[in-house]
Amino acid sequence: MVSEVQVLESAVVRFAGDSGDGMQLTGSQFTNSTALSGNDLATFPDFPAEIRAPAGTTFGVSAFQINFGARAIKTVGDRPDVLVAMNPAALKVNLANLRPGGLLVVDTGAFTPRNLQKAGYEENPIGTDALHDFQLIELDMSKMTLEAVKEFGLGTKDALRCKNMWTLGLMLWMFSRKREPVIDWLKDKFKKAPELADANIAALNAGHAFGETAELSATFKRYQIGATHTDPGTYRTVTGSQALSWGIAAGGELAGLEIVLGSYPITPASPILHALSGMKDLGVVTFQAEDEIAAVCAAIGASYGGALGVTSSSGPGIALKTEAIGLAISTELPVVVINSQRGGPSTGLPTKTEQSDLYQAIYGRNGDAPMPVIATRSPGDCFEVAIEACRLAVKYMTPVMLMTDGFIANAAEPWKLPDLDALDPFPVTFATAPADGSDFNPSKRDPKTLARNWAKPGQPGCEHRIGGIEKSYDTGDISYDPANHQKMTDTRMNKVAGIADDIPLQTVDQGDDKGTLAIVGWGSTYGPISEAVKCARAEGISVSHVHLRYLNPFPRNLGDLLSGFSKVLVPEMNAGQLKTVIRDKFLIDAKPLNKVSGQPFKIQEILDAIRAEAAN
Repeated sequence: MVSEVQVLESAVVRFAGDSGDGMQLTGSQFTNSTALSGNDLATFPDFPAEIRAPAGTTFGVSAFQINFGARAIKTVGDRPDVLVAMNPAALKVNLANLRPGGLLVVDTGAFTPRNLQKAGYEENPIGTDALHDFQLIELDMSKMTLEAVKEFGLGTKDALRCKNMWTLGLMLWMFSRKREPVIDWLKDKFKKAPELADANIAALNAGHAFGETAELSATFKRYQIGATHTDPGTYRTVTGSQALSWGIAAGGELAGLEIVLGSYPITPASPILHALSGMKDLGVVTFQAEDEIAAVCAAIGASYGGALGVTSSSGPGIALKTEAIGLAISTELPVVVINSQRGGPSTGLPTKTEQSDLYQAIYGRNGDAPMPVIATRSPGDCFEVAIEACRLAVKYMTPVMLMTDGFIANAAEPWKLPDLDALDPFPVTFATAPADGSDFNPSKRDPKTLARNWAKPGQPGCEHRIGGIEKSYDTGDISYDPANHQKMTDTRMNKVAGIADDIPLQTVDQGDDKGTLAIVGWGSTYGPISEAVKCARAEGISVSHVHLRYLNPFPRNLGDLLSGFSKVLVPEMNAGQLKTVIRDKFLIDAKPLNKVSGQPFKIQEILDAIRAEAAN
C-alpha cells in the first residue's frame, strides 16, 4: 500500500520518556535531519530537575520538543501535534499539552503494572476515555526493538537502549526525513564499538520499515513539510550556548585580545565552558576553578594582565561572584559576566528556565555599583550579543553582564554563518609610559567614554596598583576624601549612563511606533511575543512589539517611545522585574504579565492578555 502524504506548513513533535530513554539524543538527531531538509525550526529540550530521579517516575521524565516548518519559526510551539510517550510517566506529564485531535504514539510494552503504579495511575489509561480526544497509536516498541537487534547478541538492558532509535526511525518515516545523517552519526559515535553502531542502525531501520510496511496510513497520514525560503548562505543548527561561545571568541579576535574564561560548572551555563575549552587554537584559555569566587577572580586577574576576562554561571553562582564583580567595577577592568538564568531562588529549578535575575544584574551589589546589562533573545542572537558585550567591556573599561537563560542555552535553531570579515573590529590600545617622564596615572580617563587607562603589568614606566579601596580621581592612589568618593561614584555612574550614546536607538520590532498597546519584552520571550502580536494585529488589534537588548542603560529614546502608547504590558518569566525598572526610570504605568513555572510562555497566554487589554 502506498502511503498517502499530507503536505503541512509546520508541525510540533514532542518526544518524552524516562531520563534514561535517550529523548534528548532522539530529539537532537531528528532536529539535525530536519535542518538538512531545509526547514526552519526551534527546539525545547526539557530536562528533569534531579540528576537521576527514580526510573519510571514523573520526576524523571525528560522531553524534547521541536517546531519545524516551511515558514519562519520563532517559538517551539504551544501544543504538540504529535506526542511520543515512551512510558506511563511520560504520558501523565505531557498529555495535557497535546492538542485535541493530536497524534499520540505510546510504547505499550512499557505500560506494565509496576510502571503504571510508579507514574501514579490507578488503571491503564490505554483503552479508556482518558485518551479518546486523540489519535492513539499503540505499539509495543520494546518488543519490536528487541526483535530488531537480537542478532547482535546484546543483553536485554543494552538492547532496550536502542528503543529510542526505533522510535526515531518511525518518526523519520512519518515526516519524510532522511535516515542517512543519523546513520553516519551513529557510525561515528560508536566507531570504537561497531556492534553497538550496527544494533542502533538496525533499530532505526526497523522503525522506518515498520512505518513503510505496516499500512499505518489507514490510521494516519504520512507528512511532508517543504523547505523554508531563506536568504542564501551557509546555515547550521546552533544552540544558544554554542553561538554565545563563538561570539566570545570572535569578540576576542575583534579586540585583538586573548580570551581567558574562569568558570565553575553549573546548570545551565556549563556548555559554555565545554565549548570554549575546545577553542585553544583561537587563543582562548579556559580555567575550571574550584568554586565560583575563584572563577571570577581569575577572570579579573586575566583582565588586569591584559587579556579579556570572561566568567559564566547561573543565578546562584552569580550571587557568589557578586563581591568580586564589585571589585571589577571598582578597579574598572573589562570582564564579561555571563548569567544563564534558571529557576530560583537558591538551588531552585536547575534545569528549568526563568528570567528572575534582572534585579540581581542591575542592582545586586553593595554600594552604588552600576554595570552595563544586555540580553540575548534567541540562540542565533547570542553571537552578536556576545561580541557587543566584549566591545562595551573593553571600550568603557567595565564589567558587562550578559543575560541569557536555560531555554536559550539549550534550544536550537538554524543560524546563517556570518561573514567574519564584515565584522567591525574594536582593537584595544594599551597605555604606555608618559612621554614627559611623569608618573603613570592609572586613573587618567578618556574624556568621552570616561574609560581609564589600561596598562599591562610589566610595561616600563606604567607601574601601578589597583584595588577595591576607593582611589583618588586625580592620581589613582587610595583616598578617603569625602568629596573624592562623591566624584568617583558619579564618574562610575556617568560612565555606564554614557553608554546610551553608543548603542542603537530602540526600534519597534512589529507594529507602529505609537498607538494603543505596546508589548515590551526582553530575552527569550521574543518568540512567543512576536507570534502573539502577529496574531493580534491580524485580528485588527492596535498592538506593537518592543523588544529590548540593552537593559542598563536603556536606549536613550525608550522613554519617549513607550510614552507614545496608551498602555504598556511587560510579559516576563519572573514576578515583574523589567516592569518595575521601567516604572522607576520613566514613570510609565507598565503592567505585568508574569509566569514563573519553569516553562516558556505560550503564544496563547500572551495573545489572551493582549485581547484582554484591548477589550478594557
